[in-house]
Amino acid sequence: MKISKKDALIWFEFFSTLPEDEELMTKQQEIVYSTFAQIEAAVDHRNDMLMSKIRGLKTLENRTYFVGDKSKFPKGCRSCLFGTGLGAIRKTNKCNLKCKFCYDYGETDDIPPIGEGMWEIGGTKFYEKDIDLLLSVQQKPTGISYVYLEPFMEIEKYYSVIKKFSDAQIYQHLYTNGTLATEETLKALGEAGLDEIRFNLGASDCSDKVIENIRIAKKYIKNVGIETPMTPEFFKSFSEKKQAILDTKLDFINCAELHLNENNIYNYNGENMYISRLGYISPIWSRELTLKFMKIADEENWDLAVHDCSNHTKFARDLNLGSKEGKWFGASNYACEFSRIPYEVFLPILRDDNFKFLSEEKLPDGYKPGELIF
Repeated sequence: MKISKKDALIWFEFFSTLPEDEELMTKQQEIVYSTFAQIEAAVDHRNDMLMSKIRGLKTLENRTYFVGDKSKFPKGCRSCLFGTGLGAIRKTNKCNLKCKFCYDYGETDDIPPIGEGMWEIGGTKFYEKDIDLLLSVQQKPTGISYVYLEPFMEIEKYYSVIKKFSDAQIYQHLYTNGTLATEETLKALGEAGLDEIRFNLGASDCSDKVIENIRIAKKYIKNVGIETPMTPEFFKSFSEKKQAILDTKLDFINCAELHLNENNIYNYNGENMYISRLGYISPIWSRELTLKFMKIADEENWDLAVHDCSNHTKFARDLNLGSKEGKWFGASNYACEFSRIPYEVFLPILRDDNFKFLSEEKLPDGYKPGELIF
């Protein structure tokens, strides 16, 4: 069923008025899925057109796309897409910034602590002294990453743990907004054995201080890059400071397709949204801006790798992780992050006269607005 945009809008206006606990009937679910498929097909077509204009577009075994120097493609992403996954290590439950795209937006002051003197590795709590036992018992991962929330809030606690994993020859990368970093702390991270650091440059709106910290990080840490959700704000700010950023000699830029959850989605009220494979919900401009960004990087021959970390990439990531974990064929953790689909967020795209479905059909009997559905 290829529902028309007009019929989809009528139905979604109705679905948006339903109580949260009211379940849709089977035919209504078919209408929802048909609408999402129509939107996604149109979004994919737009993105395919943009990709066709990037002459130097490259792929890593169809798991993701990038432009630029393949040798500078981040090894942390290779571990994610081909190795044993992200291997997230959690410690810090605080952040010094409040970003509208943050998955913990509005809740950063209420994130529970990991535990005094403890680290969360693979969902299990460890003291630092337990890491030797962990390394002696379990198979070493291809890589690990330090996440959750801003590690430079207490970065001095990280050095000895990073050294332990470095001595075990495990590749390590760390995420930061970069605003609290100093030359002293960046040097200490490099000396401890950190392999890669990723600056969320969009969190500070491409501040000069963070750009300088990227430059400093390159003195002490081998692989330095940017990883930021692609938003109109980041695209604009980066463009204004492009030369200063490229002059830092960073290795890569990961342009993450912004996907939304219950905490941050209403910061983007009124934007055109789509849902990818009935999983992540994203504004359609996020990946479009990434592809435009990559086209510029390719045409200007930037001396780095620019990675399209899209919903497609995240889908491939979770398939890879499922395989490495020995799950059954086709199993992954990729899924919708909403307990109930927020139908109202799809009204703007259905009302947008400039967004067209690729093809449309009349609804079959029993599916038309006004008909009783059983």
